[in-house]
Amino acid sequence: MVKRRVLVAGTAFGRIYLAAVASAPASFELAGVLARGSDYSHDVARQYGVPLYTRAEDVPGDIDIACVVVRSAATGGDGAELARALLERGVHVLHEHPVHAREITACLQAAKRGGAAYAVNTLYPNVCPIRRFLAAAAHLRQHQRALFVDAACNSQVAYPLLDVIGRAVGGLRPWSFGACAPDEGPSPFRMLHATLGGVPVTLRVQNQVNPEDPDNHSHFMHRLELGFEAGVLTLADTHGLVLWNPRLHAPRDATGRLLMGGPGTERLAVPSTSILGDLEARTYHDVFARTWPDAVVAALRDLCDDIADPARRARAGQWALAVSSAWRDLTARIGMPTLIRPEPPQPLPLADLRAAAHGENA
Repeated sequence: MVKRRVLVAGTAFGRIYLAAVASAPASFELAGVLARGSDYSHDVARQYGVPLYTRAEDVPGDIDIACVVVRSAATGGDGAELARALLERGVHVLHEHPVHAREITACLQAAKRGGAAYAVNTLYPNVCPIRRFLAAAAHLRQHQRALFVDAACNSQVAYPLLDVIGRAVGGLRPWSFGACAPDEGPSPFRMLHATLGGVPVTLRVQNQVNPEDPDNHSHFMHRLELGFEAGVLTLADTHGLVLWNPRLHAPRDATGRLLMGGPGTERLAVPSTSILGDLEARTYHDVFARTWPDAVVAALRDLCDDIADPARRARAGQWALAVSSAWRDLTARIGMPTLIRPEPPQPLPLADLRAAAHGENA
């Protein structure tokens, strides 16, 4: 692989991208930071030993890739305008989600004019547990068709959830979203039925946000179950375990009674739940320090493949447009999030919980 010089625009979530580039020195060289010029961004540039640029026009011409980690119109920022300006100059762009479909279209047009590659990074499909989930789903689809999806998320991460579901079932089209079920009681979730890639989906979305602290107060990020004739593949959590539950199916004897053991019941001699891959989930320290940066490196390498093979770019662009368009349709159904202002959640010691689960406190 050709070593690429990379610029990171944005120093909030951009910190993950900076760590990612620094973690892969054989493939990427951090060549600069683009930010508004705050004391913090100056400190970040000094920490990495690279120049700080405060205007897109000041970015030198030897930059290969720009990671635009600046809010776009979907979240009240001008990241898409920055991405377009860089693409027009021939700089390849990896653009952090969410991005409106019309902005993606404009960026793809700018990329064509500049002869550059453009990709939207939804991050989570490249997170290790989700990669494992998607690999298992692809194997299962080689043998059986997906029958259903049962999924839940916070509205802040609904965009990448649709990307993950589309990859898990083999495509997003055709898609449709039904009306949300009527609110019954104080549930934090909106529930609706949908179809993605022709597969029926039940979806629960925690459509709540703290306007002063939007990155916190999610009950969880992503949970996902994908059903097949043979069983159910489960992603217990975005950064958690991947589980396989083979379907319980027992034969019957001549009297109609279920056979629970003996000859003919070999299919029952399997674990009712198996963990695919790691036995332990990652700490949140690990997620920030390694899991997310590793996912960004994977996205950068995919972009490098697009750079080397322009035929890939059209497919990546069409997929990005489909994900964004499906997200637009979903958000139209669930509506604006409810504003909440809860206190910080109180943690509970894991050791106490384990002891309780084993009955040691009984």
